[in-house]
Amino acid sequence: MTLTASNSNVKWYPVYTHPRAEKKAYAALVEKGVEAYLPLNRRLKLWSDRKKWVEEPLIKSYLFVRIAASEQGAVLMTRGIARFIYFSGKVAAMPDRQIDDLKLLMASSLELEVTEEDLQPGEKIQIKAGPLKGIIGEIIAYRSQKQLLLRLENLGCSIIVNVAASLINRL
Repeated sequence: MTLTASNSNVKWYPVYTHPRAEKKAYAALVEKGVEAYLPLNRRLKLWSDRKKWVEEPLIKSYLFVRIAASEQGAVLMTRGIARFIYFSGKVAAMPDRQIDDLKLLMASSLELEVTEEDLQPGEKIQIKAGPLKGIIGEIIAYRSQKQLLLRLENLGCSIIVNVAASLINRL
C-alpha cells in the first residue's frame, strides 16, 4: 500500500522514533510505501576485542518523512515511530531545500558531528565553494578557522562542519 500522495501537498516532516529504533522504523515506513530519509553516519566503533565500521543515525531518534498532512496518522501507526516534532504548537514541516542540504552534507566526505546544545541564533551564511557549495545555514560558533557550527532551520539541532571560514559568504 503506497501512502505518499501524488498532489503538491506533500512536505517533509521530522519524526521522533523510539530510542535506537531509527533503522527499523525507516524500514517499516519504506515497506508501507512512505518516502522517508534516514541520514546515516559511518563511524569506526572500538570494542575490547575488535574494531568495526557501523552506520549510525546522524541525529539520534530522528528521521524524515515526505507525506501529505492527511497521512500523518498512518505514519504514527508505524512500528518504532513515537511522534511528530512540533514547533509553536504545530507539526513542523521542513522545506525540500533543507532535506536536499542535509543529503548534500551526508554525501560529502566531511566529518560531521551533531550537537543538541541550546544555541542562540547568529549570522546567516552560504557556503560558496567545495562539496557543500550552496548550503545556507546560520553560524552558531566558530570552533576554529576551519570548523563552523551551523544550524539548519526547523531541524532542532546543529551540525559541526569542517569548512574554511574563507569559503563562506555572509547573507
